[in-house]
Amino acid sequence: MIVEDPAFPGMAQWPAAFVIRDEIYQTRLYSRDKLRVLMRLDPAKLDLSRKTVHRTDGDFAVSWAKTYGKGRVFYSTLGHVVENWDRPDMQKMYFEAIRWALRLADADITPRPLPGGAR
Repeated sequence: MIVEDPAFPGMAQWPAAFVIRDEIYQTRLYSRDKLRVLMRLDPAKLDLSRKTVHRTDGDFAVSWAKTYGKGRVFYSTLGHVVENWDRPDMQKMYFEAIRWALRLADADITPRPLPGGAR
């Protein structure tokens, strides 16, 4: 994993880059023009030639935030492995994201391009 935005609530406790065992979904239809990616997979550590890899741009968002109407949306694919729910860093991520969604915390969610512009 690569943390793109450690300033977002619940992201600061993660290292800048780390390994975690979990089930990761590939969001096919999303655009960085419409949301703020907070955490993503490191494509340099992936076998992009596998038939199960569907994104061709190497941009695998794992957690992101955006607004929807007057509401706030936080998404993360992390949490499919039961053991991860006992991790304090995972608990903090979701707790702080809920606080942000409830407007109890604030953050810049201006969309940004993929750092480096490419894989």
